[in-house]
Amino acid sequence: MLQFLKSRYIVPIAALLSIGLLSVGCVSFPKDSAGAQSRQRGAGQKKGGAIPVDVAIARPDFLRSPSEYTGTTVPFRTVSLRSQVQGQLLALNVDVGDEINKGQFVGQIDDALLKTALNQAQAELAALKSEVARATTQVSNARVEVERARLELLQAQADAKRQEKLLKQGAIAKQVAEQTRTTARTNAQALRAAQERVRTEQQAVAAAKGRLSAQVAVVAQAKERKSYGKVKSPITGVVLEKVTEPGNLLQPGNEILKIADFSRVKVVVDVSELELANIKLGQSVKVRLDAFPNQKYIGSVTRISPAADATARLVPVEIVIPNNDGKIGSGLLGRIRFKNTAPQKIVVPLTAIQGKAREREKSQLIRNGKVFVIARKDGKIKVTARTVTLGEQADGKVEILSGLQPEESYVVRSGKPLKDGDAVKLSILSEKSALTEKN
Repeated sequence: MLQFLKSRYIVPIAALLSIGLLSVGCVSFPKDSAGAQSRQRGAGQKKGGAIPVDVAIARPDFLRSPSEYTGTTVPFRTVSLRSQVQGQLLALNVDVGDEINKGQFVGQIDDALLKTALNQAQAELAALKSEVARATTQVSNARVEVERARLELLQAQADAKRQEKLLKQGAIAKQVAEQTRTTARTNAQALRAAQERVRTEQQAVAAAKGRLSAQVAVVAQAKERKSYGKVKSPITGVVLEKVTEPGNLLQPGNEILKIADFSRVKVVVDVSELELANIKLGQSVKVRLDAFPNQKYIGSVTRISPAADATARLVPVEIVIPNNDGKIGSGLLGRIRFKNTAPQKIVVPLTAIQGKAREREKSQLIRNGKVFVIARKDGKIKVTARTVTLGEQADGKVEILSGLQPEESYVVRSGKPLKDGDAVKLSILSEKSALTEKN
């Protein structure tokens, strides 16, 4: 029995010990593993000889993306339709959202008093016309009297001359000649009186005509005021708001409707004073509306405020967008980016630059660096070190002022430090150019 138990437990224990020794023999320490992997990579690089690099193509661009401004759409213009006369609003034929045309009849104000005033003015006008006619007749009669007096005077003067000759001849008495002269003088006075009457009657006609002209204006005004009883739209647009309802008593100046012109839409944005140099009147601007994300709108700058906010240094700028289809309403969010008018420069990531900046003459900080440009030599892609002049830096990018031309391929980053003439191979993150596509 004892012998059986020993044989039963000793065999499994021995088997477990053998498995443990085999496992320990297969385990390697981290340092040994890292060294082995390094030796394997070194051996691979020695065999291939090409260093993996990320490559990009030099292109002109802006160092900073243009700022995006937001604003809210508003109608091109909004007009308040107001009552021009006093009276009760009898009817209002439109509602909010209705489209109306210029001159369209939209409501009626009680015009009974206006009709009465017009009738009175027309009656007064008729009376003045009769007065002018009477005065004109008086002038005509006075002129007839003047002509009669003139003829009588001529006859009296002729008689006086004839009697004067007879008196000199002694054919008549002196008394008779004196009577003839007196008659001539009387006729001359009558002529002057008739002529004065003509002038007086002409003045009366002129005064009557003046009153007639004034009354004509009164009648025209009364007609105009009566026409105000019919409420008409002053513009073509859409009803934004009904301010009053039929039955209300209106006074001159009371608002009835608000009408908006949506043929064009305005967006007002507050622009930083630093970007005013890039904005001009009439400039085209791309506008995006969140309500219509798939639609692109081209607006134009119609107004640049001459006054900036004293605290935030922001300047209101107004952009007008065409709204030919009438889809754009009021209160929509608009996003605007103004085109940068500054010249573009070659912009590369800072990771592509090797070397340090140094100061040069004229007190200007001109930073020089080194960029590796790739080219095909002897059937292989190799790098060439190129000295470049750097400009401003922002957002992990830097401007290249000189030393790198557009469409040249350059190394953005590499798997190991590079030196002039090294052979390289492109990573999957590289941009493909005509040069590299041959590989």
